[in-house]
Amino acid sequence: QVRLVESGGGAVQPGGSLILSCTASVSTLDYDIITWFRQAPGKEREGVSCSSSDGHTYYSNSVKGRFTISRDNAKSTVYLQMSSLNAEDTAVYYCNTVPPLRINGQVYWGQGTPVTVSS
Repeated sequence: QVRLVESGGGAVQPGGSLILSCTASVSTLDYDIITWFRQAPGKEREGVSCSSSDGHTYYSNSVKGRFTISRDNAKSTVYLQMSSLNAEDTAVYYCNTVPPLRINGQVYWGQGTPVTVSS
């Protein structure tokens, strides 16, 4: 059964840190690129960071220098280490493969993990 489980979110103060995890029911070895997305209240889902199987990483300008993506293919898990968090990072964070996992032809998303940055 296809499944993505995101965890590690929570409420933090500005300047704080969190480490998010995404564990897949499929082998991440089968996917070249795995991406972290986020969706802030009232906004579209946006890509935040990607990890490719050859070790390359990508970060959006808004998180570059503050977030670090890593993957442990043996555990089918991708991590997102977030630091220097600010209010603009408040969102629900999701991960997915590229191409995205699908169930019955529909793109599958996990439940996400919420991050709230507030003083």
